[in-house]
Amino acid sequence: MVYSMVSMYLIYYLTDIIELPTSTLWWITVIVLCARIFDALNDPIMGVIVDNTKTRFGKFKPWIALGALVSGMLTVLLFTDFGLQGAGYIAVFALIYIAWGLAYTANDISYWSMLPSLSLEQKEREQIGAVARICANVGLFFVVAGIVPITSAFGNALGSMQKGYFAFSLLVVEIMWAGQCITLVGVKEPRNLVAQNKHTSLKELLKVIFGNDQLLYTAVSMALFMIGYTTTTSFGLYFFKYAYGDEGMYSIFALILGVSQIAALVVFPLISRHFERRTLYAFSTGLVVAGYVIFFFAPLNTMLFIGIAGVLLFIGQAFIQLMMLMFLADTVEYGFWKSGRRNDSVTFSIQPFINKMGGAVASGVVSATVIVSGIKDAQSAEQVTAGGLLMMKMAMMIFPLLCILAGFLLYLKKYKIDSSLYARILKELRERGDIRTGEGE
Repeated sequence: MVYSMVSMYLIYYLTDIIELPTSTLWWITVIVLCARIFDALNDPIMGVIVDNTKTRFGKFKPWIALGALVSGMLTVLLFTDFGLQGAGYIAVFALIYIAWGLAYTANDISYWSMLPSLSLEQKEREQIGAVARICANVGLFFVVAGIVPITSAFGNALGSMQKGYFAFSLLVVEIMWAGQCITLVGVKEPRNLVAQNKHTSLKELLKVIFGNDQLLYTAVSMALFMIGYTTTTSFGLYFFKYAYGDEGMYSIFALILGVSQIAALVVFPLISRHFERRTLYAFSTGLVVAGYVIFFFAPLNTMLFIGIAGVLLFIGQAFIQLMMLMFLADTVEYGFWKSGRRNDSVTFSIQPFINKMGGAVASGVVSATVIVSGIKDAQSAEQVTAGGLLMMKMAMMIFPLLCILAGFLLYLKKYKIDSSLYARILKELRERGDIRTGEGE
């Protein structure tokens, strides 16, 4: 919920709610892009820190707690009106945004990198991952479906839409803190999975990443997918306001898609019992392609074809998101098998790195498109030219489709950890004594 609020709606908040001047918005666009790239480059370093952490609370939970607390407070500050303008606003925004990224990284890496330690079985990981993705998507679509009606209700009650967004950010952060407490209290962190693990220094960081070829191929495929996915979703509110012409339909559309995506995640563990992941990935990519084609050519005077396209897109994307998580989890054992060093957090630091790079590119594409197409200065759909509308549709649908297809083709050509290789990896790790027999089952 917090990540969706910031990555998908912060730019909209700046352009349409507090209406920053174009000169300031260009500076903000550059700051967001550079800050996300800087923060993403720090993710593997945070992974090393988590992997080397030893406390009586384990190595994951201290960082989950600290990161959640700080990133929550900074999220609220991002949607706070300080009464500043020009250079003053730019400077304060830059400091808060960079600090938010670092705090969010501490939480996100430690949270998701706990997953591989909970089980070594691929199917059980799929079940755990499906539950995690379902909850994540419930949060995502709560924000997507609720952003318009809830901020409007808060805004009407408090006297301005700026205050409406501020109140909504408070609500989102409080829910995030409550959810993180469930993990901190309810999850037992395994301590004896690995017989003995080597300390990882910062000097060895690049060796850990670049020495794991399957991690690298997974990372590039994930990055291409996330760039496409985040770019499309980030355009959502603009599309319904300036192309479809009814901003209120965005929440209804998002609710339908949220239910579709969550349903897809629920049935995924059942479907995966009968099909290999490669087959499921191909099928999911086919759904995504069909969805984008229908979306691009859908008439703007009816929701029928837009709705069909959205359901196809988000079912396919739900499957791909979960499989990407599983591919990443399996590269932990692959890297352990090759190097003799298990790096859960360094490996999973690739996920927020990719999310931030995807978000950075998406924010840059959205900001530039909104400015160049004339949407920034439009007050309604009628004021957007045909050329501006086509530019937005190309950036929202064609560019993301090409990215997602490229990621799929790279996976087909380079990724090789199937069920038979993974079984062989576990067998040899046990024979070497690197994994305790019977642990993590």
